[in-house]
Amino acid sequence: ALSFWRKTTSQQLTARDVVKLSLGVVKQPDNLSLRSLSASGWLGDLLQRLQGEKPCPDLPSPLGLEGELRPYQSRGYAWLNFLSQIGFGACLADDMGLGKTIQCLALLQHRYEQGLRSPALLICPTSVIANWEKEATRFTPELPLMVHHGPARKKGNAFKKAAEKQALVITSYALLSRDGDLFRKVKWDGVILDEAQNIKNPLTQQAKAARSLKADYRIALTGTPVENNVGDLWSVMEFLNPGLLGNQAQFKRSFLFPIQVQHNQEAARTLKRMTGPFILRRLKTDRSIIKDLPDKIESKVFCPLTQEQASLYAAVIEEIEATLDTSDGIKRQGVILAALSKFKQVCNHPAQFLKDNSELAGRSGKLIRLTEMMEEILATGERALIFTQFAEMGRLLHRYLMETFGYPALFLHGGVAKKERDQMIDLFQSEDGPPFFILTIKAGGTGLNLTRANHVFHFDRWWNPAVENQATDRVYRIGQQKNVQVYKFVCRGTIEERIDEIIERKLELAENIVGSGESWLTKLTTAEFKQLMALREEAIGDW
Repeated sequence: ALSFWRKTTSQQLTARDVVKLSLGVVKQPDNLSLRSLSASGWLGDLLQRLQGEKPCPDLPSPLGLEGELRPYQSRGYAWLNFLSQIGFGACLADDMGLGKTIQCLALLQHRYEQGLRSPALLICPTSVIANWEKEATRFTPELPLMVHHGPARKKGNAFKKAAEKQALVITSYALLSRDGDLFRKVKWDGVILDEAQNIKNPLTQQAKAARSLKADYRIALTGTPVENNVGDLWSVMEFLNPGLLGNQAQFKRSFLFPIQVQHNQEAARTLKRMTGPFILRRLKTDRSIIKDLPDKIESKVFCPLTQEQASLYAAVIEEIEATLDTSDGIKRQGVILAALSKFKQVCNHPAQFLKDNSELAGRSGKLIRLTEMMEEILATGERALIFTQFAEMGRLLHRYLMETFGYPALFLHGGVAKKERDQMIDLFQSEDGPPFFILTIKAGGTGLNLTRANHVFHFDRWWNPAVENQATDRVYRIGQQKNVQVYKFVCRGTIEERIDEIIERKLELAENIVGSGESWLTKLTTAEFKQLMALREEAIGDW
């Protein structure tokens, strides 16, 4: 013991070393164990806050944040700021729908207002790039923002110069390894991984590329920090705080095998003590969180098209333009309504449009995003309704979800007899009912009570708010014990986004404008309709 202290007192410890000592991360000499560590002043405060004995200091919302943080979101934002200030990585692991995005944007806005003008790099699945761009524009409009994505993205010095002028650069996991050399040339203020379970396998190129980036702080956002086993946690923590849990072999020896195979509770407690200060997880079932939430949370999910979808979409435009100019009256209305149906089918999935019973995985931006969200819903043991106006799309979703996740799923459409329909409802409402219920909006949009679900997906849009709200009310009604989350899928840069914008702008008049389904669209001039259906560059994702 004397030898140990003589050696130790001759060294200077950094705050990080002291934190590691307090968490039991530093390997102690044989026969000596650290019983306690006391510190005073700012270091004492730091240790107390890391160990949850003292709350992080309150932090006023940034002046430039457009929107109000709920109390638990304010605490999350202050916690992210606290860890980023002292150079430790943070994993914000709130349940889906609790607002990880706005908490992260609040931190970026705060640092920008503090004069920290180096850019942050945000890496996310291709399927959520458009959502981040929309949310940043909405909540932090003054932050300079660049999306690095698509064939026209900047390369070489042009990228470095452009990135250094931003507060936030958004890119995808697909480009993280492909353009890794570009990213390593920029001095990042922070690196943020959204859906950080994408790096759970530490041997993948994107996990290695993420760890190679240099930044003053690192953040991981995920609703599922441990998906399959505690090994997932090592990869995320190695990105956030390199060396905290030792190398992979040490982690397997000390934690993975004892916890996973031997069910060693002491090893589990030690791992929790070591990682707890850097993981903030709040659940929707927490009573203190529930009282902060509205009963119903509605959000748009902006999805990019795949290359295949974009090609089919362009072919539909070409076909429609050829007939639109030579049509009038009833015939013209028919052409427009047929075009709307074709555009929706292409945006949903190529297999629905082509009617060829082909493979489904990886070909639709909407289906890719739905799959990612369903994984998180299954991880929390919750249930979902998925509405589509097409029976054919419902059949495809039914087949795909059962094959992908191995769980039974229900599908209600107009051809289902009343007796079978009643059995489906009873089964879904039962304690052990299936997690997914797919419904066509005409068959399931009214008259049902499905309060076992608390997630509602509008896979394709009816473009009539009243009809969509009626469908949502299958879940959001008397007897619902949970907060309901509603997701409206929209393909970015397509006719779907433009019609959604029109409805949003005129929502107070929505009943008058779109009260009769989609017939209001047939009254647009040919020029207006052509402008509406044009395909924009940002529609296509890099997958």
